[in-house]
Formats: sequence, structure tokens, C-alpha cells
Amino acid sequence: MPIPLPSGVEVTITGQSVSVKGAKGAMDHVVHDLVSVALEDGVLNVSANNASQASNALSGTTRALLNNMVTGVSAGFTRKLEIVGVGYRAQVQGQKLNLSLGYSHPVEYAIPEGISIECPSQTEILVKGVDKQQVGQVAANIRAYRRPEPYKGKGVRYGGEVIVKKEAKKS
Repeated sequence: MPIPLPSGVEVTITGQSVSVKGAKGAMDHVVHDLVSVALEDGVLNVSANNASQASNALSGTTRALLNNMVTGVSAGFTRKLEIVGVGYRAQVQGQKLNLSLGYSHPVEYAIPEGISIECPSQTEILVKGVDKQQVGQVAANIRAYRRPEPYKGKGVRYGGEVIVKKEAKKS
């Protein structure tokens, strides 16, 4: 499947290296030797160099990675986190995310390079960035500080995540 390039996105191919530049930023990727990438009139084509199973698998993976790069530099990626629990809050201070999650101490998370975090309210966190993998990893790291527990559902959850609650012990 070809990857259509939106306006404002530039792709340069140098040997096995592919660079994508757009309004939100720039990304680089080194393509495996079994895969070739070609730029033809505003469309990126990824093809396998031979008919082996590994080459076919790598061509699909490379196509998905390049498509995510094009989407990231043009529109960006966002992951929403919700905080549920009495007294649980989040706020951004400079390059740190301060979380109050019911521990005896506040949790400070250093925001990595290339990621921006916003808190529209005290119980919402928006993780934004160009790299889909990095956005997902940062969201997973924040969620890992207090995963939703199965009895009351308190903790940090992804936006729209459904927590199946357990029934409490009966005497």
C-alpha cells in the first residue's frame, strides 16, 4: 500500500536512510537491507527486495513505521490519561509532571525530550508528541505509577479504558 504524503511533509531518501520533515518536527529511520523505499510523485512506496517471508514481513513493518512517521510530523500523536480517586491530582511544573496518587510523597515524572504534557484539569493528562512509540511509552510509564485497581477502579487509566470491577468479599 502506498503512503500518501500530505502537503508540508518532505521526505528525503539517502541509501537505506529515510528522513521525514514536517510542521511538527523531523524523524529519521534506517530501513533494513531486505526492503526498498521509493518516492514517486508525492507517494512513498515500500517493497520487498526478494520473495522471502522475512522480506515480506519487514516490508509491512517498514510501511507501518514510515506511515506513523508521516502522520507524526504532520498531525502528531496524543494519548489521554484519566486519574480516578479521591485526592489524586496531576499538574505540570516546568519540565516535570507532579502526581499526587495517594502515596506518602508526591511523584515527580521528568518529561522527556520531544514530548509535551498538558493537564487541562487536575484529573486529565494529555501526552503529545511526534513519535507514536515514545508517546505510548511515556503514557505507559505514567500509568505504571498507580495502575487502576479492580475493586474501586482508583488509579491512572487510559482515556476510554474500561476497568472490569471485581465483587468485594462477602462474609
